[in-house]
Amino acid sequence: MAKKRPQTKAAKPQAASNEPVPVVGAREPCPCDSGRRYKACHGRAASHAVTELVQRPFEGLPGECDWVALRELVPAATVALTLKGGLPEGVPSVTLATVLPMAWPALRREDGSVLLGLQNDTPSGDLSRDLADTLTRALSAEPGNPVAADKAPADGPRLQDLLDPDAPFAPTVHTGFEFWVPDSDNANAEVTASLERANAAAIPTVRLSGVDSAYWCETPEKNHLRWAMPHPEEKLLDALARLHAAGTSSLGEGTRLVGSFRAHGITVPVWDLPSAMTAEECEKPAAEFAGRLADALASDTPLNAEERRSRGGLTNRQVTLS
Repeated sequence: MAKKRPQTKAAKPQAASNEPVPVVGAREPCPCDSGRRYKACHGRAASHAVTELVQRPFEGLPGECDWVALRELVPAATVALTLKGGLPEGVPSVTLATVLPMAWPALRREDGSVLLGLQNDTPSGDLSRDLADTLTRALSAEPGNPVAADKAPADGPRLQDLLDPDAPFAPTVHTGFEFWVPDSDNANAEVTASLERANAAAIPTVRLSGVDSAYWCETPEKNHLRWAMPHPEEKLLDALARLHAAGTSSLGEGTRLVGSFRAHGITVPVWDLPSAMTAEECEKPAAEFAGRLADALASDTPLNAEERRSRGGLTNRQVTLS
C-alpha cells in the first residue's frame, strides 16, 4: 500500500483588523494573506451566511403573521412602512406591496416615494436581509426608476434593523392593482392592458377585521378562510385536533377545517366555506372560534385516541409553501 502523505494544516486566517476583507473570487488567495483560497477562509463565513435558510425571516417584526400572508396568500395589498429614525430627505413615503409591475423588487416613483415588492424570488436564504437590501438601494435610487434584483451582503442589515418596531403593521387589501400607478384612470393603453391582465388573475380577498391575520378569499367552486396564526406549530396542531375531535373546529354550517399551510415558520389553518358565505359573514364565527381555540391552547392534557387520529389527519393535510 502506498504511504499516506503527512497532513499539513492550512494557515489560519490572519487576525482581524479594523478593515473589512475584500471579496474576491472563490479560488483566489484570500486577501488576509493566510495562504488559503478565499472560499476556504473569509469567504466561508460569508457564503454560509448568505445561503443558510432563515426559517422565520419576519420574526420580531410587528404583524409577522400578516407579513407571511401577504408574501404567500394575498394577491393585492399594500402596507405603509415606518423606518427607524424617519424617512430620508426626498422620500415622502415607503410602502410595502405584494407585487409590483414586471415583478420589480422595488420602485422609486417620480415623486421620490418607494414601493417595495414582497412576492419576489430572493437570492439568499434570508428573505428579511434580501428585502432590506432592496429597500436600502431603493431609498437612494433615482426617482422614476425600478430597482433591480441584486445579491445582499452577508453582513447587511435586515428588515428588523431598518423598520420601527413600535409602528403598526396595517395591511390594506385591494380589489386590483391600481395602486401601481398614481392615476390609473389616465394611464396609457399599455399600462391599462397590464392592469387588466393582473386584475383578472387576482383572487378576490378580504382581511377580516375582528381577528388578526385571517383572510377570506373567493374561488369559482367554494370560498376559503386562510388564517395565519403565531402559535408554535406543535401546540397549535394539538389544539386544532382537540377541537376537531370535539366537532367544534368548523366556522358554522357548511364549513370545514381542511388542513393548513406552513410558511416562513408560521402555520396557516384553512377552512372550506360555502360559495355564498361572504367575508362579513365569517366575522362572528371566526371570533367565536378564536375563543374556543384559546381554551384548547391552554390545555396541557395529553391527547386521547380520537384527538390523536384528528391530529394525524390534520398533519397529513399540511402543505409547505416555503
